Amino acid sequence: MTLTTAARAGSATESPEAKARRPKRRRAPQVQDTPADRIFMVGVYILLTTFLLIVLVPLINIVASSFSSPAAVSGGRVFLWPVDFTLIGYEAVLSNEDILTGFGNSLFYAVVGTLVSITLTVMIAYPLSRAELVGRKVLIGGVLFTMLFSGGLIPTYMVVRALGLLDTRWAIIIPAAIGAWQVLIAMTFFRSSIPAELYEAAQLDGASDFRFLWSVVLPLSKPLLAVIALMYGIGQWNSYFSALIYLRSEELYPLQLVLRNILVLNNNSGGSDLANQMAAEQMADLMKFSLIVISTVPVLLVYPFVARHFTKGVMLGSVKG
Repeated sequence: MTLTTAARAGSATESPEAKARRPKRRRAPQVQDTPADRIFMVGVYILLTTFLLIVLVPLINIVASSFSSPAAVSGGRVFLWPVDFTLIGYEAVLSNEDILTGFGNSLFYAVVGTLVSITLTVMIAYPLSRAELVGRKVLIGGVLFTMLFSGGLIPTYMVVRALGLLDTRWAIIIPAAIGAWQVLIAMTFFRSSIPAELYEAAQLDGASDFRFLWSVVLPLSKPLLAVIALMYGIGQWNSYFSALIYLRSEELYPLQLVLRNILVLNNNSGGSDLANQMAAEQMADLMKFSLIVISTVPVLLVYPFVARHFTKGVMLGSVKG
């Protein structure tokens, strides 16, 4: 007979007097909301709903405009639903060689740049998280210094030019490879989340520092890697100013710079064939919305796979151990 069965049998044979003498369990008092609390929560929901509409309505308008006819978009007749539904805007965008080239360039900058940034960030943050590192405080001070002061645009341009990186893909990746904020997050995460006992056990087993980092630290740091990968990836995907400064060849332009040329300069290169179908100005307006949607899709596809690690990684990295 198991303990559970015996306990049930004993309670079944217990006399009513014994049950009456048994002390009753007190239920935890339930905290009831006061009228002020309810008013506060109603205000919070109203405020959050307002912010949601402020963000959501323009996004819906952009998507609806991208599926509308050029005349409806230019006439301002589109609000939250497509008018004269058509895919001609996406057909024009996907048939434009500059846009396709820019999309491939942005994908290259985001993927390769993120891998380089994660590698360099871990290589800097992990040694700084070790208390036995000689000169650790001085190096951390140097990292913090870069958060407050920078060389400026002209000195940075001169350094990039001196290194021979102008008009190359590395001019987009190398100058933005390391972020001081990401280094501090990774350093704090390693220091607070990787026990010293693991390192001591790895040393007893004969593991080197690199083997310990590769086999123990990185597998335990997936939330951190997801967070900094998302930060670096979105930063590279949305970046256009570096390309505007360092690049001269249009075949190296990222998608955001092509989008800027269409939005700001109204430069629809390769649009001579489209001008025979409808007015160039109307087509340019339609292509703006279609291109915005296309440039946003990769981030929306990646974010759900990273979002579940985002809060955990930031919170663990924010606890000072």
